[in-house]
Amino acid sequence: MKDTIVVLDFGSQYAQLIARRVREQGVYSELFPHDASAAEVMALQPKGFVLSGGPASVYAPGAPQIPPYVLESGLPVLGVCYGMQALTHALGGTVNPAPQREYGLVHLEVLRPNPLLPEGRYPVWMSHGDRIEALPEGFEVLARTANSPVAAMDDLKRRYFGVQFHPEVQHTPRGGEILRRFAVEICGATPNWTPENIIADRVASIRAQVGGERVLAAVSGGVDSSVATALVHRAVGDQLTAVFVDTGLLRAGEREQVEAAFRGALGAHLVVVDAAAEFLQALRGVTDPEAKRRTIGEKFIRIFEREARRLGQPRFLVQGTIYPDVVESRAPDRANAHRIKSHHNVGGLPENMAFDLVEPLRYLFKDEVRAVGEALGLPRALVWRPPFPGPGLAVRCLGEVTAARVAKLRAADAIFTGALEAAGLLRSSAREESAAKVSQAFAVLLPVKSVGVMGDQRTYQETIVLRAVTTDDFMTADWARLPADLLAEVSRRIVNEVDGVNRVVYDITTKPPATIEWE
Repeated sequence: MKDTIVVLDFGSQYAQLIARRVREQGVYSELFPHDASAAEVMALQPKGFVLSGGPASVYAPGAPQIPPYVLESGLPVLGVCYGMQALTHALGGTVNPAPQREYGLVHLEVLRPNPLLPEGRYPVWMSHGDRIEALPEGFEVLARTANSPVAAMDDLKRRYFGVQFHPEVQHTPRGGEILRRFAVEICGATPNWTPENIIADRVASIRAQVGGERVLAAVSGGVDSSVATALVHRAVGDQLTAVFVDTGLLRAGEREQVEAAFRGALGAHLVVVDAAAEFLQALRGVTDPEAKRRTIGEKFIRIFEREARRLGQPRFLVQGTIYPDVVESRAPDRANAHRIKSHHNVGGLPENMAFDLVEPLRYLFKDEVRAVGEALGLPRALVWRPPFPGPGLAVRCLGEVTAARVAKLRAADAIFTGALEAAGLLRSSAREESAAKVSQAFAVLLPVKSVGVMGDQRTYQETIVLRAVTTDDFMTADWARLPADLLAEVSRRIVNEVDGVNRVVYDITTKPPATIEWE
């Protein structure tokens, strides 16, 4: 059994980042709601616990508390933000509202040598309104900031630690080192969570689930469904049939690229279904983004069911669901987080499906998916292809989805992404720094018309938004600082080459507060 660090989620929207950062250190980590049963959590035989942040005040009535089995286990515990306050509250310390809230980048001063925090003074990311007023018995102050006299604490005898800041976010530059110290040096976990071991683990799990049954893979052409299909093919070989549905909502040239990649790289049996007319008919008059996702999700499943009947009724359906999909959809196993949006392959699935789902990537992050894809031998062009939502251009075509509007959006998107690729600005490997390369880029068509002038004549046409972001984990993202000359050329080409568009704007919003996609 692999060594595991358990992260207990107290309602933080980004608690999964803790698990991801721990995995970056080579140690497997799994996320559970704070009220998960002791039997479920302890079945993993964890080496230690991390308690996440959360929106509550620990002293408020009904605020979530640390389950008794955590402290009874005798294992190391690291409390992060709310987790530190919950640890303080549980052990007899005092937490009160802070005289001044602390949000954003601050400088941490480490007061003495210790096994958790590197010595010195360095930036960390804070996001809290409460603070520790009195330490529990056995604890000592480990670090402070200008507004937090207890910015970190420890009880070395019991191996309990608390930090008021967030080591899991990129804004804490030494956060990875801190989590490595906790997982490897304090908890004694072996750092053997590698792509090769992930593949072995997932292949064994797939074989145990599927047995000798036939499997149908839902292929969208993106990295997630491609890697999921490759994993299942590695596990069950000819038991797998991959089905690619041309929804009419694809990027330029996508169908041809998918066919070439799958039949060439995987050697898997690939069935291509032309369903563009069906999807566009189903989406007629639909403008609400959640309704779009549900409509597309159900249409996907019904088409797969139809193909399944034709192919002899395979019992299992493979999907490329990854961890951020589950989190943002507030899936049953992430019930403590607020729902952000439904993903067509998570929250949008109809209840009366005729399949059992195989989701080999369900608890993997995007960077892990790409690493696994490379280890499986998939082409780099496929593994590092910019992410594309399962519902396709439907959720980038705001308002009603019609064939004409999709064609307009597809043309603008091809101009934008083609220019980025020609300029060498798209990220194409794990070794490239995300700050210098675009991780995801696309165009959005708005149902907003504005007045323009073309050829001395008044126009009243739609607007294209360009979106490009840099990110490592796709849970947080910054807008890409693209060269002004490139944006100017892209804008010029779009308004000249794409009929019905007379205005181009650039989205400079980070995630959060926005999501990467518009719908």
